[in-house]
Amino acid sequence: MAKKIRIGIVGCGGMGGGHAIAIQSGTGNAIWNGNNAQVPGFDSPATTDISKLLELAGIMDIKPERQQWARERGMKVYETYQDMLDDPTVDAILVATPNHLHKEESIQAMRAGKHVLCEKPVMLSSDELLEVMAVSRETGKVFYPRQNREWDEDFLIVKKIYEEKLVGNVFNIKCKIMGSRGIPGDWRGVKAYGGGMMLDWGVHIIDRIVKMVPEKITKIYCDLSYITNPECDDGIQVTLTFESGLRVNLEVGTCHFVNEPLWCVYGDMGSAEILNWKLEGRMVRLTSWDEKDTTPILAGAGLTKTMAPREHGKSVEELPLPRFEFDHNALYRNFAETCTGDAEQIVTQEHALRVLRVMEACFKSYETGETVKFEA
Repeated sequence: MAKKIRIGIVGCGGMGGGHAIAIQSGTGNAIWNGNNAQVPGFDSPATTDISKLLELAGIMDIKPERQQWARERGMKVYETYQDMLDDPTVDAILVATPNHLHKEESIQAMRAGKHVLCEKPVMLSSDELLEVMAVSRETGKVFYPRQNREWDEDFLIVKKIYEEKLVGNVFNIKCKIMGSRGIPGDWRGVKAYGGGMMLDWGVHIIDRIVKMVPEKITKIYCDLSYITNPECDDGIQVTLTFESGLRVNLEVGTCHFVNEPLWCVYGDMGSAEILNWKLEGRMVRLTSWDEKDTTPILAGAGLTKTMAPREHGKSVEELPLPRFEFDHNALYRNFAETCTGDAEQIVTQEHALRVLRVMEACFKSYETGETVKFEA
């Protein structure tokens, strides 16, 4: 690379503060936990040293306490967003403000000659993103959607199982993100700011499935819940049906005190499950279909052979999940190298546009109570 990309961060709350610490420290994988500390479990020999790629120019936040937080850590604080845009040493802007501000601030940055790395969801609608994409073409500046969970190990495991048919032809995938603390943060519970779990976690789980499955989606059904917040959705249930018949069930819940498995993958030759974020789980794979001496089990008031479990070592084998050394800073790296012309953009604008259109179809399904036909 010819030079480091000097990046300014607009919005220095939880996410913006995490980015600021990560870039300032050079480790990139320092995750904001409220105390300027690194969350354990993010060390990996595959992780890029982003100190060679990015340099923190400074931050801008409207809250005096966040400004003070940044100054105490030796970060430059811009008084206004325009001051940051006027700084000729700033090459790029990381937009980490509430969702409703993403469009205006991204357009301002590109027209000021800066590349943009924009937090998810990149925009509130596909129409907004089309406007931003037009400005990116007009100015020649990179607009990069920060949909970073395509590099998470849980997803990489599922992707390998699906693509390599480790449990046969997959006909159903379930992903359930569950917690019990309601909608996080302050503005995320306000509809006018783009709050709600569809725009918070929904974008991640839809993004990954759309990236993994190279097929058209034919049908979408969605239901939303408002258990802890009457204004913004605090839970989502989405069913995507693809042209091959593959059905994907996605769920996000914030009022669950007992969690279901994080992932389940069902194929015609086996099944796999990832139980939790610790990546505990297994694959069970068929070795022979016929089992003449199946022993019935008592199921309620009657016997059943159909639902009798298979005996391991007799007709199925249990295998560990595949694991990965993965780069926690892959998106930072790709953004920086895209800005310098040394790489192609991995999370493309067109991909983010498709994700937004799927999310819009989800909202339409919830509003009408019907399955929505979708051809994209």
